[in-house]
Amino acid sequence: MKRSVLILGVVAAILIVGGAFAFTFMDKIADVADGGNSGTFHKVADKVDKVTSSDGSTSDGGSDIVSEVVKFNYQAGDGWYREVTYKDGGFRQFDNATGEMIGSSYDEDQEKLGVIDGNLE
Repeated sequence: MKRSVLILGVVAAILIVGGAFAFTFMDKIADVADGGNSGTFHKVADKVDKVTSSDGSTSDGGSDIVSEVVKFNYQAGDGWYREVTYKDGGFRQFDNATGEMIGSSYDEDQEKLGVIDGNLE
């Protein structure tokens, strides 16, 4: 039993360190690719860091984030979006190319999203 816990601990530590390394590495690649300008990677990362949680408090560096997944945008038929899920079960979706919010489960975000014609006839 102790051996299993130790193995799981080592695997978790490797995943955390690897994730931090990957984020730093991707940030450096984005800087080089942008020529130092703020590119798509930075825009998405900044927007994710600055989103507010459902209680109105600003997220502190992503501590409320449970997962981030990049998905194909089947609704639009092309492109990709990043879906960020939070501890409270809510989510926000960001266009992967522009970093703009394109979907959210939070009521306070609905005014930030594009207005859709309510006439479905």
